[in-house]
Amino acid sequence: MLGAGFMLSVDFSILNVALPEVGAGVGLEDTGLAWIASAYALPAAGFTLVFGRMADLFGRRRLFLSGMVVLTGASLLGGLASNPEMLLTARALQGLATAMTIPAGLSLLTTTFAEGALRERVLGLNGALLSGGFTIGALIGGALVGLLSWRAAFFINVPVAVAILVLTPALISESRTPDRIRLDLPGAVTVTGGLLAATYAIIETNLISAVVGVLLLAAFWVIELRSPAPLAPLRILKRPTVKWGNYAGLVIFTMEPAMIFLTTLYLQRTLDLSPLTTGLILGLPGLASVAAGIIAGRLIGSLGGRTVLVTGLAVQGLATLPLVFLGTGRISLAILIPALFVGFFGHVTAIVAFTVTGTSGLPDEEQGLATGLTSMTQQVAITIGIPILSAVAATQSAELTGLHLALTVNVAVTLASALLIWLGLRPHGDQPTPVTPVHLPNETNEQLTAP
Repeated sequence: MLGAGFMLSVDFSILNVALPEVGAGVGLEDTGLAWIASAYALPAAGFTLVFGRMADLFGRRRLFLSGMVVLTGASLLGGLASNPEMLLTARALQGLATAMTIPAGLSLLTTTFAEGALRERVLGLNGALLSGGFTIGALIGGALVGLLSWRAAFFINVPVAVAILVLTPALISESRTPDRIRLDLPGAVTVTGGLLAATYAIIETNLISAVVGVLLLAAFWVIELRSPAPLAPLRILKRPTVKWGNYAGLVIFTMEPAMIFLTTLYLQRTLDLSPLTTGLILGLPGLASVAAGIIAGRLIGSLGGRTVLVTGLAVQGLATLPLVFLGTGRISLAILIPALFVGFFGHVTAIVAFTVTGTSGLPDEEQGLATGLTSMTQQVAITIGIPILSAVAATQSAELTGLHLALTVNVAVTLASALLIWLGLRPHGDQPTPVTPVHLPNETNEQLTAP
């Protein structure tokens, strides 16, 4: 499971480095390069919640393996692409495979390890490997693409995915809800359509799509209120850990990737650094991310998820604050690089705490839904963060002034959200302590009920 997540994160980073070469290789104009990322992001964000619930109902291992099959085929198609249509189809299928694989794999982890210290350590390792994958992808992506071809960014998935397909049936048993429940088809259609429309609206700044997205998501809410077997029971969505945990994830993944994107533009356009140097500046602080993933699980065990989540988010925001004062000289690297080390550590610590918080307190039969929600939050946030902060930056005529404004908004939103999450997750003294049912042998039950 950890290997699959690591592979996907490496692939994501390598492909980002290779975007110009990919576009040139299939005849895609510069104006269309953004769709190499968007074609992936739309299905990854739109279908994750549905596939997370389907994993609960029809088998987590089965859906995970199906996602690996789709990923293998999509990677082959992308590596062999000879025109933009083939390439974008491959990217959409890769996004679909991610929507199938990530929640199913994560729910297999959370159902294999009972809630508590061990699960927290496993999710910490998951965060460390995801961060390590992004770091390795950023560091070796340019060299790999330069030595071989942009097609290597697709083909590298194939042997790893095949190995996972071969090993998984021998290592992991099937996992699903004990009672088969029918899928809430109206809910699945409305939430998927709503997320697709809303995400497209933000990417393309399309008002009509935004209205359609809002209407479909409102219809989904009404359907869930009336459905006898809802896709996402509202009692789960109203849980403080689920609600505030996913809000935290939205802020975490909206603000930090957008900051990295804006910083990349700053390094190359303002400081005139090469892509290789930029990759090193952004990649080396990723080592702090790996350390954070390993440590975060232990911190949660000793300090609690609420404290670690809010502290990690606050560190992420405060580490971005010095970047508001970056100048035009390369001396600014003395501010930027230490801030990235600190910020990445807080960022990944918050990611692990968000995952633990968003999946806590729920039974195994709803872990696919819980991990589907956290995965959907992550994919939607990554997709919308860059367009939103880029639009803020674009309000200023000078690029550096726009960067400063966008990062100021980043800091303000992050720190304000940390305070809201701290208050939202505060324990309520009037809530009853949850009781874990104890299953006794029949003869013991008879003894207890005897007069």
